[in-house]
Amino acid sequence: MKKNRRIKGTQDNPLKIIPVGGMNEIGKNMTILEYKDEILIIDCGLSFPEDEMYGIDVVIPDFAYVIKNVHKVKGIVLTHGHEDHIGAIPYLLRSINVPIYGTRLALGLVDYKLKEHRLTGQLNTVKPGDTVKLGSFEVEMIRITHSIADSLCLSIETPAGRVFHTGDFKIDYTPVDGEPIDFSRLAEIGAKGVTLMLADSTNAVRPGFTSSEKTVGTTLANIFRGAEARIIIATFSSNVHRVQKIIDSAVMCGRKVAISGRSMVNVANLAIELEYLKIPDGVLVDINAIKNIPDRELLIITTGSQGEPMSALSRMASADHKAVQIRKGDMVILSSTPVPGNEKTVSNVVNKLFGLGAEVIYSDIADIHVSGHACQEELKLMHSLIKPKFFMPVHGECRHLKQHAVIAESLGMPTENIHILENGNILAVTPQKAVMLKEEIPTGPVLVDGLGVGDVGNIVLRDRKLLSESGLIIVVAAIEKESRAICSGPDIVSRGFVYVRENEDLIEQAKSVVNKALTRCCNENVKDWNSMKAAVRESLRSFIYEKTQRSPVILPIFLEV
Repeated sequence: MKKNRRIKGTQDNPLKIIPVGGMNEIGKNMTILEYKDEILIIDCGLSFPEDEMYGIDVVIPDFAYVIKNVHKVKGIVLTHGHEDHIGAIPYLLRSINVPIYGTRLALGLVDYKLKEHRLTGQLNTVKPGDTVKLGSFEVEMIRITHSIADSLCLSIETPAGRVFHTGDFKIDYTPVDGEPIDFSRLAEIGAKGVTLMLADSTNAVRPGFTSSEKTVGTTLANIFRGAEARIIIATFSSNVHRVQKIIDSAVMCGRKVAISGRSMVNVANLAIELEYLKIPDGVLVDINAIKNIPDRELLIITTGSQGEPMSALSRMASADHKAVQIRKGDMVILSSTPVPGNEKTVSNVVNKLFGLGAEVIYSDIADIHVSGHACQEELKLMHSLIKPKFFMPVHGECRHLKQHAVIAESLGMPTENIHILENGNILAVTPQKAVMLKEEIPTGPVLVDGLGVGDVGNIVLRDRKLLSESGLIIVVAAIEKESRAICSGPDIVSRGFVYVRENEDLIEQAKSVVNKALTRCCNENVKDWNSMKAAVRESLRSFIYEKTQRSPVILPIFLEV
C-alpha cells in the first residue's frame, strides 16, 4: 500500500476531517468535522495512563483547536457511553458549553460525570432513527450493536458529501436486548452513495467473526448451574447486556444478587432507572447485608476485571474489602479479557485469589467473554453495505489501522482512496477527491493529575521516572551570607535511595564530598547560588554513582544566614 501523499490545497470549501484522538492508540476518541465556519464533534473520550506516566489519573485530548474555534462548534454527537468516547466531556465543558447529543444511556452516564465535576451541560436525547440538523451537518442516528446498550453509527450529510461513521461496533445477529442492527437502512445509505467512511479498526487483525453476547450468557448459565459455592463475577460496569445475562442466570439458579464497586453501582442504578436492566423484586440485595445469605444462594457482581489496584475485586483479593472476604471454595469469574498492558495486573489478582483458596475461572479456561468490536469478516460486511468512495480507518493502534486498510484493498478499493491519518492531520474531502493537507492542529496528550489538567509535562514525568528508579537525596546546609562559609551541615536526607541507618558510612562519605565541594566554592569566592548547587550536585552525583552504580535525583537546599 502506498504512503499517503500530502497535497497543497483542494477544491474550494472542502469538508475537513480532523482526528483529535483515537488514531494510533486505543482511547481518547474525538473527531472534528469542519465545513467553512462550522464544526461538528464526534465523541470526546479519555484514555488511561501508560506505565511510565507516574501519578497520572487519565489522559484527555488537546482541546486547544476546539476552544480557539468555539464560535464554530454546532454540537457534539456521541456514538455510545464508553469512557474512551465520553470520559473527557467534563474537561471540555470547563472551557466551552455546547449542545451534546446522545442516547439515553450515554447521556445518563455523561450526566453522572458532570455532577461529579459540579457542571451542567446542554444534553439532548436522541434515539435510533432520529435526524438532527446542526448547521450544515444533518446527522442521522442508526442503531448498531456493541458491548454497551444504545450504541449508534452516524450518517452525516454535508455539502461536501455524505460521511458515515460506524462508531464502535460488532455484527451481533442475536443481541441480548433483541434490537439488531438496521441492515436495511445501512444498505439504503450505501445505495445513495457515501463519500467517506470512518470505521472501527480495533479487531482488524483478528480473522473471522466476533461471537454473540448470547454465547457468554449460555456459558455463564452452565457454570452457575453446577456451582454450590458463593459466586463472585467481575465484568465491565458499562456492559449492561452482560450484567443482565448474569442477573438472569442468577435468578434461574435461585440466587440473590449483590453489586460491589462504585462504577458498577452507579451504572446499575442508572440502567435500572432507564429500564435497560430488568431485575425481579427481591433479587437485589445490599452488599453490606450479605452475611446472612447462604453461599449457594448468593452472587456478587463486581468491578475489577482488569485488575485495577483500587477496584473492588482487587481489594477482595488483598483481603481489604469491607463487606466481602474471599473464602476457600468461593467461585470467582473474570468475565473479560485483559486489555493490552493489563495482563500482569490481572495475573496478580488471579494468583492472589487462588492463594486465598478461591476457584478462579477466567478467559483462558472458559468462553466467558466476547469482544464488542468487529473482526475481519464483519468489517468486510460493513464495507460491502456502505460501499464508500473513500475510506479512513479509525479507533486503533497503527497495526489495526494498517490491517483495516489491507482489508479495504482486498475488497477492491483503490489504494489512493484509503487514508491513514495521525492525530492532528487534516483530510480535505470533496465529492471528487480526498487529500491530506500539509497543515496540522496541536493534538498532544493532556495529562490529568488530581485537579491539575495539563500542568504535568515531559519534564515532570522524567523526574518522576528518575525518582521511581533511583530515589532522592536532599542536601541541606546553612551558608553565611557574605563569606559563603558553611555555618551548619551539610546534612543528607535519603528517600527511596538507601536506608540511612544501615548505610551510615556511605552517608558520612557523601557529607564529606559535599563539604569539600562547598569549601571549594567558598575558596573560589563563588557567590551565585545556582553555581554552588550545580557544583554540589555534580560532585555528589559522581561519588554516588562510583559507589552504588545508581543515579538518584539530588536536590541541594541552602539556607542563607
